[in-house]
Amino acid sequence: MYSKCKSIKSAETVFKRMTQKNVVSWTAMLVGYGQNGFNEAAKIFFERLRNGFEPDDFTLGTLVSGLISFITICNALVTFYGRCGSMEDSYQLFVEMNTRDEVSWTALLTGYAQFGKANETIDLFERMLAIGLKSDGVTFIGVLSACGRAGLVEKGHQYFESMIKEHGIIPIPDHYTCIIDLLGRAGRLEKARNFINKMPCHPDVVGWATLLSSCRVHGDMKIGKWAADSLVELQPQKPASYVLLSNLYAAKGKWNDVALLRRGMRDKRIYAELEKPNRKMIEEGYIPDMSSVLHDVEESEKIKMFNHHSEKLAIAFGLIFVPPGLPIRVIKNLRVCGDCHNTNKFISKITQGEILVRDAVRFHSFKDGTCSWGDFW
Repeated sequence: MYSKCKSIKSAETVFKRMTQKNVVSWTAMLVGYGQNGFNEAAKIFFERLRNGFEPDDFTLGTLVSGLISFITICNALVTFYGRCGSMEDSYQLFVEMNTRDEVSWTALLTGYAQFGKANETIDLFERMLAIGLKSDGVTFIGVLSACGRAGLVEKGHQYFESMIKEHGIIPIPDHYTCIIDLLGRAGRLEKARNFINKMPCHPDVVGWATLLSSCRVHGDMKIGKWAADSLVELQPQKPASYVLLSNLYAAKGKWNDVALLRRGMRDKRIYAELEKPNRKMIEEGYIPDMSSVLHDVEESEKIKMFNHHSEKLAIAFGLIFVPPGLPIRVIKNLRVCGDCHNTNKFISKITQGEILVRDAVRFHSFKDGTCSWGDFW
């Protein structure tokens, strides 16, 4: 009664005077704390456990409801759902929060950005500015990434300048990579190179890989070679730069350069990292699309190359062990290659399931034969 009348102190007094407390009395006090916005809900719950009481379903439900009012925990959960690719759950929790701060908005915004939802990301950011919330460097990473996804080059530049001049945020490598991606996606590779040359520091591995990937898409051999060489200097033992550069050579019909590069990869024992079979996918009905292989080799060799990609093996593992109806989640340290990207779309269609792939940069959600990033990532 006291709790419902918002007289929590009177409720405490009565509770402390009780000589015997049972599950009903403990739960009543817990409900009172939760309904009146007191963070004592969790404290009293653990005290109750120490006294040997077993919680029932109603008590646990009350505790969870109380925790929903804890903004820090909610923010962590919004971030958690986003990183797991469950944006519907992330958004639902965000909506249900009684109080939201800058971290809440940034958590949801970042999730949208990683999921390729450009419009939702930018809209959320504009709403943040409209209600006077302060943005930080993490917020701008999500916004700049979204601008690149949507092809909003000028708007992305405006946000970048605003971040520095109006918000007083010093750019870090992630911000610079977003601008490189913004220009690269739009095919403005020369401007991307000029931007890099004016940067106060050299791009990191992700920045160079981003530029190299754009050069592959737009067929710029000169800048692509520059990006690949810079990437190899930073990570000589990683296969990403060799694979991307090899595809760039192949797209231009430079098969001698492809052969030389492949031999170099074998010499460095890097090519062996891709030598992993992926037979389960073929057993599920996958038919390789030979036209997606850029290397000038025989049909049997093309099939062998398909089966070398570890991502396919991981998805095949998921088809075997993940229960029907649950998404298959794959995390990898390289960008998704073109063939694996098409394969994932195909599998998601024939299995009527969802495949979530987190590569070196972003989430890909494959569902009903389509990817959240479309055909450019």
